[in-house]
Amino acid sequence: MPEITNPQPDAVDPAGEPHELPDLRPQARLVARLAAGVTDDRLDGPTPCPDYAVRHLLGHLVGLAAAFTDAARKDLGARTDTDPSSRLPDIGADWRDELPRRLAELAEVWRDSAAWTGQTRAGGVDLPGELAGVIALNELVVHGWDLARATGQEYAPDAVGLGVSHQMLSAAATEDPAARGTLFGPPVPVPPGASVLDQVVALSGRDPLWHP
Repeated sequence: MPEITNPQPDAVDPAGEPHELPDLRPQARLVARLAAGVTDDRLDGPTPCPDYAVRHLLGHLVGLAAAFTDAARKDLGARTDTDPSSRLPDIGADWRDELPRRLAELAEVWRDSAAWTGQTRAGGVDLPGELAGVIALNELVVHGWDLARATGQEYAPDAVGLGVSHQMLSAAATEDPAARGTLFGPPVPVPPGASVLDQVVALSGRDPLWHP
């Protein structure tokens, strides 16, 4: 895991050595600000996510925030057991209140070092708590870019979150395509010297040059 500034309480890795945990709060707040900047006329516009309009992307963010909150608490049930690709997500009438509340709750529960230990479940997949926390943060980083790009907003992700995403996606890119599953599309080539953000976007299967 990359060097962390503004650390959270230490966890203990499998070798018994303490390490610092990433803080999801800065990136969650950024995504909430981006969502607040989405005007109603943008809701049906396209996004970098195939088959997702902006409204579907926002609905996905609501759902993933709730699911990874439950995963942190080891509160396993319908929200942690459902494959997010099984249906097209959408927003409810109160999404402007629900999404920032869900994001704040998500970031807060992952401040507890217990969330990063043991086994949990997300998207119907059993996985270690530490990996679930990293995936949750990566989702906020990548979908933050999706939302900003789709709605014409500036995007400067949290540096710690960006580093965590880069490490995670770089490791995933070396895996056999069959082992990668459907979480990420095939990496997109980027020129030498591309920014870390462009590398993260490309490693997630998106074209950093995409515009609506």
